[in-house]
Amino acid sequence: QVQLVESGGGLVQAGGSLTLSCAASGLTFSRYTMGWFRQGPGKEREFVGAVSWRSGNTYYADSVRGRFTISRDNAKNTVYLQMNSLKPEDTAVYYCAADLYGNYDVSPSGYKYWGQGTQVTVSS
Repeated sequence: QVQLVESGGGLVQAGGSLTLSCAASGLTFSRYTMGWFRQGPGKEREFVGAVSWRSGNTYYADSVRGRFTISRDNAKNTVYLQMNSLKPEDTAVYYCAADLYGNYDVSPSGYKYWGQGTQVTVSS
């Protein structure tokens, strides 16, 4: 049984930082491109970024590039999302997702497994 469990969300002031973690189990983690998505109030789920299963390279949405950093630790079956210079518009539920042998798919439909999400709220 595949499980993705996010943690690290919370309330932070604008300009602050948070690091989210996503612990995976029940899959061969090193074979999966891991993506982060978010869904704000009344909005569709949107791509934040992803880290490649093959190279460890990363790809980001324009809205977060330069502020957010994704990394992975295959030994711990965990992917991280470091978020700096947070803005109120970053407020959302953040989800991690897994795509077998994936290639930076920006569409949620490209990911087979999903976590339950963690709330990030940025106050102004």
